[in-house]
Amino acid sequence: MSAPASILLVDDDQHLADSMAQWLREMSHDVETAWTLGSAKAALKKQKFDLVITDLRLGDEDGFDLIGYTKQQHPETSVLVITGYATPDTAVQAVRAGAFDLLTKPLIDDELTLAIERAVEQRKIAHENETLRLQLDRRRGMENILSHDYRMLKVFDVIDSVADARASVLITGENGTGKSMIARAIHARSSRRNGPFVEVACGALPDTLLESELFGHVSGAFTGANHDKPGKFDMAHGGTLFLDEIATATPAMQVKLLRVLQEFKFEPLGGNETHSVDTRVILATNEDLTGAVTSGSFRQDLYYRINVVNIVLPPLRERPGDVTLLVDHFLTEAAESCSREIEGFDREAIAALQNYSWPGNVRQLENIVERAVLLGRGSLLTVDDLPPEVTGRTGDVAFASPATSPTSRINHVIGQLDGKTLREALEAPEREIILQSLRSHRWNRAATADALDINRTTLYKKMKRLGLDDPRLQYAN
Repeated sequence: MSAPASILLVDDDQHLADSMAQWLREMSHDVETAWTLGSAKAALKKQKFDLVITDLRLGDEDGFDLIGYTKQQHPETSVLVITGYATPDTAVQAVRAGAFDLLTKPLIDDELTLAIERAVEQRKIAHENETLRLQLDRRRGMENILSHDYRMLKVFDVIDSVADARASVLITGENGTGKSMIARAIHARSSRRNGPFVEVACGALPDTLLESELFGHVSGAFTGANHDKPGKFDMAHGGTLFLDEIATATPAMQVKLLRVLQEFKFEPLGGNETHSVDTRVILATNEDLTGAVTSGSFRQDLYYRINVVNIVLPPLRERPGDVTLLVDHFLTEAAESCSREIEGFDREAIAALQNYSWPGNVRQLENIVERAVLLGRGSLLTVDDLPPEVTGRTGDVAFASPATSPTSRINHVIGQLDGKTLREALEAPEREIILQSLRSHRWNRAATADALDINRTTLYKKMKRLGLDDPRLQYAN
C-alpha cells in the first residue's frame, strides 16, 4: 500500500472524479476534487498538495495549462496525467511541460497505485535534497568567516537579512578584513546562489579598460577590438556582481555606474544597443567614502545609491579574541595543504600573535600562519617560527642589537639554548639568514651562495637540512 498523500484530482467527468476519489480515500489518501481549470487553481492556492492527478481534456480547457501553472506556482507538487487520448508525442509533451508521469484510460488499479507511490517518493527525495543543498549553501557561505566578536555576529545577521534583497550592499573595512568573503557569503545564501558570482577589482584597471570590462564592447570600439565582448554586468546576469575598490572609480565612470545601478540598463562601449540585466550588485572599499563625498572626489548621488545597506568590518586588532580561532582554522588548512603533522603554536607564540596589531588584518594572519607551517622545523611551532614584525625581535643570536651589553648577549644566547645543542640553537638564525638572502636574490642559488661566501654545494646541503628546498617557499610571503 502506498503512503498516505494529499491529492488534488481534476477531471471534467464529475461522476468519474467522485468514483476515483472514493477509491483513493479508501487507500487512506486525502483527496480533493475539481472539475475545471479555475477550480483546480483555486484549490492549489488554498492548500498544499503532494500530488495533482489531472486529465488533459477539461471540457473546453487544456490540462497542459494546469501542468504549467502547477510547475511554476507550486513546484513542490508532482503532477500525474491521465488521459484516454494518449499518443507517444502526448506523453513526451506532458513530461516536458512538467508532468511526472502519464497513464492512459482505462486505469489499472495497481498501475495507478505504483505511479502514486513513485510520485510521492520522488517528491520526498527532492525535498530532502533541497534541505541538504540549503544546509551546504549555508556552510559554504560562512564556513571561512570565523568570529566570536559581537560586531561580527551582527554582520552575520545582516548577511542573512539582506541576502535576498535587490538593494545594493556596500562593504567597508581595512584591507585584509575579508570584504570579498562577505560578498561571496551574501551571494551563497541568496536565491541567486546558482547564478554566477563575478568579481571586478576596479582599482586594477584604467578608466577605459574598466568601462569595457564592466559593460563590454562591440567590434571596432577601439584599436584591437576585433570582436564583440560581453561585460561583467552581462556575465553576472541572474547572479551577483562584486565591485571591489569602488572608491577608485573616476568621475566619468561614477556617472555611468549611477545610471546602471538605477535602471540596470547600459550600452556596451562603442555600441548603441541597450542591454538590460538582472544583476545583484555588491560594492566594497577600504576608503572613507563620506570624506570623499565631502572633498568632491566621489559623487554624492552615487554614494546614496550604493550605501543602502552598509556592512562595516572591524579590523582584527579590535577583536583579539578571534586571533586564536582564526589561527586554529588557518593552521589546519596549511598543515593539510603541506601534508605536515602540526600540533599548533606554543603559549609564547600565541601570546605574540594576540599582542600584534595586525595592520594587514585576517589576510596577514593567514599568510603568517602558512609561513610558520612551511618554515617550522618541529611539530610544535614557536616564536622562532614567526616573522620579526610579529615577535618584536630583530632576529635571534645573529641579529642581537649592538647596543646590548656583552653580559646581556651571553645571557640571551644561554636562554636560547634551553637544552638544545649549539647546532640546534643556531639553526633558526642560520635558516633566516639564508632565506632572506634567497629572497633578495630571487631564489638564484648561485648568486645567493656568492653573497653568503659559501660554495653552491654547501648552500644546497644547508637548504635541504633547514627545509629551504621546498619550492612552495618561493611563493610564500
